[in-house]
Amino acid sequence: MRLRLPRPAVSRLGAKLFVVILVVNVAISGLVFLAISRSLDRGFIEYLDTTQANRAETLAEGLGEEWARRGDWQWLRVSPSAWQRLVRQQLWPGAGSPPQGIERRLGDPKDFVLHDAAGLPVIGLLPDDEEEAATLRWLPILHEGEQVGTLGYRPPEQLMARMDRIFLARQQRNLAIIVGSLGIASLLLAGGLSWWLGRRTRSMALATRRLTEGDYSTRLPEQGRDELSRLSRDFNVLAATLEASRKARSRWVSDIAHELRTPLAVLRGEIEAMQDGIRRLDQGSLHSLAQEVGQLERLVADLRLLSQSDAGALEVQLAPLDLAESLADRLDEAEGWLTDSGITLETHIQGEAWIRGDVQRLRQLWNNLLDNTCAYTRPPGRLRVTLAATSRGVRVTWEDSAPGVPEGELERLTERLYRVEGSRNRSSGGSGLGLSIAAALVKAHGGEMHPSPSLLGGLCWTLTFPTLDDDRSRKEIT
Repeated sequence: MRLRLPRPAVSRLGAKLFVVILVVNVAISGLVFLAISRSLDRGFIEYLDTTQANRAETLAEGLGEEWARRGDWQWLRVSPSAWQRLVRQQLWPGAGSPPQGIERRLGDPKDFVLHDAAGLPVIGLLPDDEEEAATLRWLPILHEGEQVGTLGYRPPEQLMARMDRIFLARQQRNLAIIVGSLGIASLLLAGGLSWWLGRRTRSMALATRRLTEGDYSTRLPEQGRDELSRLSRDFNVLAATLEASRKARSRWVSDIAHELRTPLAVLRGEIEAMQDGIRRLDQGSLHSLAQEVGQLERLVADLRLLSQSDAGALEVQLAPLDLAESLADRLDEAEGWLTDSGITLETHIQGEAWIRGDVQRLRQLWNNLLDNTCAYTRPPGRLRVTLAATSRGVRVTWEDSAPGVPEGELERLTERLYRVEGSRNRSSGGSGLGLSIAAALVKAHGGEMHPSPSLLGGLCWTLTFPTLDDDRSRKEIT
């Protein structure tokens, strides 16, 4: 069943994700804008500085050659237009006229100042323009090692106030448009991502709340292959496990009540019969009552053992012992009993098999397996027990003859109070806890117990125990 969860008006997680993602993206965009703008500004000024210095050096060399040819600067004082022609010739040689608008860029004659060797102005600033002259950069004009004048030029910072400043402003405007577009994209991304993630986490939160309220039928849709989808699958597995545990607990309580009700009803019936005088209070009657009390005691002891196993508090005194000897001794003792029950015993136990085990708990394990065989094997029957050493440890194979167990029921045989419907039922008695206890005892020894069909026509149990020299297994059971 798929749970349809209500959608709250506001998702706090979605709002937080939206704000965080938006703020982070806006901050990144702003830092990128400032960094690129500053880099562009500084880089452009350095470019202008280098270009202007190179042009000034070229012009200074040309002025030195003109002074050598004419002998003085008087010709520039009387003809300012000659200055403009000279600058253009030196900076754009071979061109009839400078490119359109270049006068307002680098190389404009107005950006240069010429002083003679005495420091008097020839072209450019007047003598009283000391403040502006202090902002210029100066280059000596030399002829045969003798300084014949000084060339001044405006630094790039002053040129930036004109067309170059307009160029930089245009670049910054384009960058601002790009950053603004990134901000809008971040806004859409933050909104979409926060809505998508918030919707999925909101569903998980509401489903978890339903789960804590006891609605174990809650399931989440499993779509995609991302982490949230895997989390949804894990959530569904958890819900299914809790639902199965609740059903098992209810069945467990019901079965325990049923198992306790039977001997109690017998006890009450016999006691009432004695009270009413229907039965005599003699040794036979007391013996019958003692049998029912003993059955109750065994049931309570079995339940206590299973509860200790579930809590990891089962009392097991592990010590080195020979599993082959323990199994062979118990089978020898039970051979007469098995023969009386119409069951032929066949054993294949050779050599020693040292493990860490508890003598009493292992004897209890063999007793439970023997009781199960005697209770459910039709006479004349067979029991074949084999012990062998393998690479995984010591393996005990316990096989009996018909009747068998359907393969679909095999994995449930060790469930508490579970009985197979049909041939292997409770017709011969038993509480349904023997195999559960056997599995718990094997687990307490660090082993494993698995059922399978037997070649003899009945049921086969394969028990695997770690050997004494298996360090990994010994650590697990210590």
